[in-house]
Amino acid sequence: METTLIILKPDAVQRGLMGRIISRFEDKGLQVVGCKMMQISQQLAATHYEAHQAKGFYAGLVRFMTSSPVLVLALRGNGAITICRNMMGATFGSKANPGTIRGDFGVSNSFNLIHGSDSPEAAERELKLFFTPGEVLNWGRAGEAWVYDMSGGKPE
Repeated sequence: METTLIILKPDAVQRGLMGRIISRFEDKGLQVVGCKMMQISQQLAATHYEAHQAKGFYAGLVRFMTSSPVLVLALRGNGAITICRNMMGATFGSKANPGTIRGDFGVSNSFNLIHGSDSPEAAERELKLFFTPGEVLNWGRAGEAWVYDMSGGKPE
């Protein structure tokens, strides 16, 4: 099972889309194992987006991410990173396919509603930035056997 970081960005929070987006992930079968609303500090945004520091959009991205509260999620599931990235859709809402989060709720090429880790390494790094030890929980869901076929001894 993978655990990935999802951030519902300021535009998703301000537009009241949090519940609808979380429902999509839960409907898919992903498990929420961490969740908190927070105001990202300048320092945290700078650290999180340090790979983009030399890019022209960096200052605007940091300003945007610190402009309003965000909802930070840790989602767990078999292949969670790829599943979440596919559900998010293309980076720019104007280019995202219908049926994806960005395709259904976004049109802007700047405000793109959601961030998701793009690799297991990124997920590990990002989860540590946004969650302290003990905030991402391990808990069993009663319906887990109805999400995954466990007949072979591992989730499929």
